[in-house]
Parts: sequence; C-alpha cells; structure tokens
Amino acid sequence: MRAPRIARISVAVLAALLALSSAAAAPSATRGKEGKGSKTASVASERKSGKASKASKAEARSGKTARAGAQSEARGARLRGNGSNNKAALTPTTLEAESRRSVAPPRAANPAPLLQPADRAETRLIGVYELFGRGKSTEALVAAESLVKDYPNFQLAQLVYADLLAARVSPARGLSDASAATRLGGGTALTELREESQRRLQSLRDRPLQGTVPSQFLALSQRTRYAIAVDASRSRLYLLENTAQGTRLVADYYISVGKSGIGKLVEGDARTPLGVYHVTSNLDPKSLRDFYGAGALPINYPNPYDLRRGRTGGGIWLHGTPPQQYARPPLSTDGCVVMSNADLREVVRRVEIGATPVVIASSLKWITPQQAKAELGSFNDVLNAWRDARMHDNASQLQAFYAGDAQPAKPRAAPAPKIRRNEPVDTRVRPLELKDVSFLHWKDTEDTMVVTFGEVREGEKTGRNRRQYWLRQGRDWKIFQEDLTG
Repeated sequence: MRAPRIARISVAVLAALLALSSAAAAPSATRGKEGKGSKTASVASERKSGKASKASKAEARSGKTARAGAQSEARGARLRGNGSNNKAALTPTTLEAESRRSVAPPRAANPAPLLQPADRAETRLIGVYELFGRGKSTEALVAAESLVKDYPNFQLAQLVYADLLAARVSPARGLSDASAATRLGGGTALTELREESQRRLQSLRDRPLQGTVPSQFLALSQRTRYAIAVDASRSRLYLLENTAQGTRLVADYYISVGKSGIGKLVEGDARTPLGVYHVTSNLDPKSLRDFYGAGALPINYPNPYDLRRGRTGGGIWLHGTPPQQYARPPLSTDGCVVMSNADLREVVRRVEIGATPVVIASSLKWITPQQAKAELGSFNDVLNAWRDARMHDNASQLQAFYAGDAQPAKPRAAPAPKIRRNEPVDTRVRPLELKDVSFLHWKDTEDTMVVTFGEVREGEKTGRNRRQYWLRQGRDWKIFQEDLTG
C-alpha cells in the first residue's frame, strides 16, 4: 500500500505538530527539573463512580475508535503526568501497559500527583499529537475523529482532524491550499490555532518541579484552601491546593489573555493586569450573557498597588467561553483571563470569595519551600514589630510603620463598657496574636508584600482580619494600604 502523502494544506500545521510531538516524547532540557500535578483524588473518584463524560460513553460504543482513542488518551495523560525527577525518554512500551500504570496507586513514599483524567479534551488532543509524532497516523486519525465528535466546538481539534484526513488523500484529490483557510476564516485563524497548539505542548513538556510553588506564594494560611497562578507566557492557569503537608499543584489549564498582551495600564487597553489579586465574587452564569460561558470570577483589579501607580480600568474576570467556542486563541480577550467552560467549572468549585489569591505573572518562577522561607527573610520580624506596637497601643511607634499619609485602619468604635463605682480598671497589656498569616510577594520595579491575617487578643474568642499592602522603601518596609476584611 502506498504511504499516504501529506497534502499541501497539512504542511503548515502537521509539520509543526510533528516536531513538537517528537520533542514531547524526547527528554527535555527542563523536564528533569519540572514536575506535574493534577486534579484531586475527589475529582477522580467522582468520575470513577459513575459521572462518566459524554466522551467516554461515545467511545465505549465505537469499537475500534474506543480502543485507539483510549490508547492515545492514556499516552497523552502520561505526558500530562508528573515529569519531575525523570530525565529518561519515554520508552516504546505498549500503550495498554502505560494505561494500567497511569491508574495504579503510587507506591513511593512521596507519591507523584494524580494524573489528569483521560477524557479531558486537551489530554486527548495531546494523545493525537503523540501518535502522529510516532508515525501512527491511522491511530491518530481515529483518535482525532473521536475527539471532534465529542467536542465539535474545539476548533484546534477540528483543524488537526482535517489535516490528518488531508494527509490520506492522494495528490489527484488533494485539498487546495485555500480550503482549510477558508473554513477557518483565513490565515490569521490558522496562525492563532498554531500558536495555541504550540503553547499547549510547551506547557506540557516544561513541567514545574513537584513540591515547588510560584515565587509569589511565600506562605499561605491554612485557612486558604486553594490558590491560583497564571503564567501568561505559557497561556496556563495553575491551581494549587494548600494542605497541612504543604502547597501542591493539583491541576493546570490552557487560558487566553488580553489581545494586546499583559501589563494593563489604562481602561480599554485590552491588556491583562499583572500582580497579586483575590477573587471578589462568583457570578452566576444565569445572570450573564452566553459570551461568558459557565460563569465568571471577578478579581480586585485595580488593587491598592495598581491605584498607587495610577492604573485605571476594571471588570477583570476569570470567565468561560460562549457555547459554540471551546477555547479562544492565546491573545484574544479584552483583558480578562478566559478558559474553557469545563475547566472553569472545576476552578469555580474550589475558590473562596475574598480568600483565594490570584497571581498573574508574565512568567512564573517556581521555588522550593526552603527558598520561599529564605525569600521571606526578615520580613516576619518586621510584622512582629508592628504587632508589638499595636499590642501596646503605642501610636508613635505604630505610625512609624506607615508610609506618608497612610493611616492604620480603625474599626467602628465599640460602645464603652459600663464600669461600676469603685471597680478596678484592667490596664494590663493583653498579648496580641496574629493567626492564619499569608505572605504574597510581588516584585517588579518595586518590592511589595500583601499580608493577610487575623488578630486576636488574649481573652477574646474572636478578632479582626486585616490585609496590609507593604512597600519596601530603601531598607525599610512601610504599609501604604490597610483594610479590615472581616
């Protein structure tokens, strides 16, 4: 049988995919130093207990399609799995064996994060790439066909499937150079899809090392269950879980940012802001236009540091996509962070209003807990000195911690307690404890720290929650904004 020839329309996309998928299967220069997390065990358990997706049901009825699709998904899931401390190339063992290993319980003392479920659209697309890169074009075509049937609005998958079909057409019946471009709206759409493809594969090859966290998360309160970090250079959102054993990466997702890039300055510049933020609300999708998909999570842009620097604008959300669109190109929003509806739903289930931090960076730097402790350095001593001044109600000492016209935040005055005649007044200095402290570090042209904590005096059952914005001025740290959050 004559080997299939790639039609001219396929060269632009499939040639790139061949190189990228081959690189994904080969040892990467960064693969040994970066690792992968995924969804929590509860998510895997839910899916395993009967909440099977439409994709898995369709494949179960399709015979050969199911076999090839499941094989490619298992291989793709392994690519998405933990890559830390494993510098060896992927070996050509059977896909069935790899699938069994991917679901086997970890036996190591320090188990790797759980793998992503195989029915996720991106995992399946990566499986198609990997099959094609290994020369298994027939299996790749079958897996791609199954994928587009289950996700008909996944435009990148549609393009890959079309090109795989074109690769099987004889020269006499080959597709013209303009055919796919016409269907997708021209060369711009093809360029955007190719960029999306490259970013998805890049983020799956270059994994954060297991046990590391983004450098902004120096310490998270145990009351902060989840944290979000966005790496604009990789078009990736990382979801981290904060546990008693430390903060770990549990999942990551492809995202889109502003059509003009990052570094928002003014309203309407179509850029995504950079900085440390918090989720402020969870908008019901029923109250939104279809454009926002499965919902929206607004963040507090502009934060006090943005306002200090004259940043304007607002309405920055993490939100989904309209029903007819599975994903958007890497640079395509008006400044929001956009993800697929399925991915957004997973994130929405984990955020806590007012408490979940969201870091948006041009490129994330991942550090170990020991490095985070070192970077926190002496700042903890500065915070404790502030606490001592507040504990003694020493106004002059306390004011020294605040920059310029910044003033300590004051709660609403409580009514003075009634004192009986001749009753002694308690003038003791009651110890003040800072509890559940989070340190979020942001450094660009200046060095800032966002500190959130609860303060409770001895003898009190409840206290106040504070959020302070500190700025390094020379060798000193000063508070330029302080809010009572509860």
